[in-house]
Amino acid sequence: MADTKFKFKDIVEGIAGAFLIAAALITPFLRSWRTKWGATDAEVHRSLPGDELVPHSKCGYTHAITIRASAAEVWPWLVQMGQGRGGMYSYEWLENLVGCDIHNADRIIQEFQHLEVGDDILIYPKIAFPIAAIEPRRALVLHVRADTQTGNTFDLTDTIPEKYLNISWVFFLDELDEGTTRLISRWRSDYNPSLGNALVNRVFMEPISLVMDRKMLLGIKRRAEAAAER
Repeated sequence: MADTKFKFKDIVEGIAGAFLIAAALITPFLRSWRTKWGATDAEVHRSLPGDELVPHSKCGYTHAITIRASAAEVWPWLVQMGQGRGGMYSYEWLENLVGCDIHNADRIIQEFQHLEVGDDILIYPKIAFPIAAIEPRRALVLHVRADTQTGNTFDLTDTIPEKYLNISWVFFLDELDEGTTRLISRWRSDYNPSLGNALVNRVFMEPISLVMDRKMLLGIKRRAEAAAER
C-alpha cells in the first residue's frame, strides 16, 4: 500500500493545482494546446492501441513527456497505478478532497506488479476502468463502455443506447534509446450528443484533465528517473 502519511507539501501542491485548474477553465481559447500538451504533431496523429475501442471520439487529449529511463524502468510505475494501489501520481490532496482516497507511492510495490486483461483499475471508490489490453513495457489500455441509464455494457455492433459513455485511456511507452522513453497518455471519449455532455466534457473535463494528467506524467517522470539513478 502507498505511504498515507499526511504531508504539508501535498496541500501546497494541491492549492497550486486548484489555481491551475481555475486558469484552464477560464481559457477555452487554449483548447488546442491543452489537448496536446507535451506531444509532438506526430504523436497526436499516431495510431495507438485502444484507439479502435472509441472510433468516434468527441473529445479527449494526447499528452506526452520525455523520461530519462528505459521503458522497463517506467513500466512498473504504470502497472501499479490506481486507487488502493500505487496512486495516480497527481495532486493527491485535490483528489482526496473529492473523496478519491488516493495515496501516491514513491516506490515500486511488488504486490501490484501483476495485471491481466479484465482486471479493474480504480480511479475513485467504486469507479473502475477495466484493463482492455496489455503489452508489457509498451502499452496499457483502460476502457469502459456503458449504457449510462442501466449501467450495462454494450458492443459497438449492437444498437447504441440512447444515453451512453465510451472511454479509452492508453498509456504508451515509446523507447527512443536504452535510457530515454516517451510516455504518451491518450484519452478518447464518446457519448450521446447533448448540450449537457458537451459542456461537461469540453468545458470542464478537458481543462481539469490537462492539469491532473500533466501532474501525473511529471510524477511518473520524477519517480522513474530517480529510481533509474539508484
